[in-house]
Formats: sequence, structure tokens, C-alpha cells
Amino acid sequence: MIYQTARRFYKEVTAILIEGAFQVALDGRSVRTPSGAVLSLPTAALAEAIALEWAAQTDTIDPATMPIMQLACTALDRVAPNRKGIVADTVAYARSDLLCYRADNPPELVQKQAEAWQPILNWLSTDIDATLLVTTGIMHVAQDDAAIAALNQTVAAFEDFPLTAVAQMTQVFGSLALALAVARLYIPWTKAADLAALDEVYQAERWGEDREAMERRRSMRAEAEQASRLLDLCKA
Repeated sequence: MIYQTARRFYKEVTAILIEGAFQVALDGRSVRTPSGAVLSLPTAALAEAIALEWAAQTDTIDPATMPIMQLACTALDRVAPNRKGIVADTVAYARSDLLCYRADNPPELVQKQAEAWQPILNWLSTDIDATLLVTTGIMHVAQDDAAIAALNQTVAAFEDFPLTAVAQMTQVFGSLALALAVARLYIPWTKAADLAALDEVYQAERWGEDREAMERRRSMRAEAEQASRLLDLCKA
């Protein structure tokens, strides 16, 4: 959370430009991150989106209703100072990427996974020159070092704010391949979320819905949507 719940202490919220950096001001004072850094943003659109989140607060400031502000704080306080570690942790997902681990039974699920997931891996191989190997069951498959190196180069090329979005999507999907497919505009985040939940949805259709699984998918979609929105706001 960016702040603990507190009473609203400001009247006016504005998006401002100071020395080439976009910021958000509360009654004329620049918003800061939890670490004390000025909330310096890469685009006017991102500053305006965060300003709207602050303006929408009522008597009480609720950080849970400010997802873009939280992602921006993460970018500045956690990602920027630790880029190398964030890149490494994100790329590590490719070594056990969701799309690379397939069911060996029943045949219907095997077919669904192949038809839904393989096109993403094919795109990854063509677009990024990173060919990930596929296995079945729980048997581990060692990914080629050249593929991991290509993915590392791709992820490291993102600026701090887009990298924050890619890292979050990778975590919630359990798949770097899906996160990059969204970031590079191959598929929308909604499609990626559907692909990430393919196994759970299949099981629900066969055996009935599970409340915890439903909540997990809802949370995944919410986080993926906000990460995708951050990507869009960084391009505006």
C-alpha cells in the first residue's frame, strides 16, 4: 500500500510539469512516494490518471482505490533502484513458464492447451528470437541459454515504468511469454488473462466452480488490467 488509510487533507489536485518532469500536486505541493521521492512521471497522461485517482478520494484516502498511483510508487521506489534484480526475477519466469508445461491427459485439455498456448510461443520465437521448449506433466525442461539471453535483452530494454507493468503481468500470469505478448501489442490483456486461466476454467467446466479459484481469477484480471493500463499511459 502506498499510504495507510487517512483522512483527506487537500482540496485541489493538479497534474503539473516541473523541469521537464510530470508530477501531481495536492494544493500546490508535489506528491511524494512512500520513500520520500517526488512522484516524477514519464508522461502527462500518467500524471493526469494519477491526479484523477487522488481527486476521486472522498473524506478518507483509500490506497486500494489508487492502483496506478501504487504502480507508479513501485516503479520509483522498488524498480528503479533495483533494475538488475527486477529484470533477472522477471526473466526467471521463462525457465518455468506456464505455457511450456502441458497436460498429458485428458486429450481434450491437451488439445486446448496446444491450440491456445502454442501460437504465443511461436510468436515469441519469431518476434524475439526466443524459442522456449515444451514439456508435459511436471517433468522439468531446461530452456536454451540463447532464448533466455534474448528474453533478458528484451526485458532489460523497458524503461522503469513499463518494466514495472511487465513484471507485474509476468507474476500474475505465471508467464513471461504472455506478459511480453501484451507489452508488444500481440494480444490484449484480456486474451492473456483468459490464456493464463485456461486450466482453471477447464476444471471448473468439468467439476464445478470453486469460490477461491473464482476470486483468484478476479484478482489476476484486476492486476493485469491495471498493469496494461500503465503500459498504455506510458505511451500516451
